[in-house]
Amino acid sequence: MNTLHKNTFQFDYFSDNFIAFEKDFYKYANINVPLTFLTDDILEHMVSTKNDYFRINAKNCKDNRDHYFIFRKNFVKENKSIILFEYVCHKAQSELKNL
Repeated sequence: MNTLHKNTFQFDYFSDNFIAFEKDFYKYANINVPLTFLTDDILEHMVSTKNDYFRINAKNCKDNRDHYFIFRKNFVKENKSIILFEYVCHKAQSELKNL
């Protein structure tokens, strides 16, 4: 992720919703890399694909099912050039209708 994107797109790191995201991520993900080292890649993926979610495929999940982590984009009131990704919820493949 380039410097411009790092300063423009961010997770709402110090919020209850980000703590909920961390808990859900570790509950389902079977990845040996801490979430801290993946956040830039996750943001870059969501920004480049213009999606408000990302998927962890079944082979990287504890229950061998695809899992989706869904976010809402919010502008920061004090600085409209910053977009925060606020965690909304987690869905398993079987729970999705259309994403």
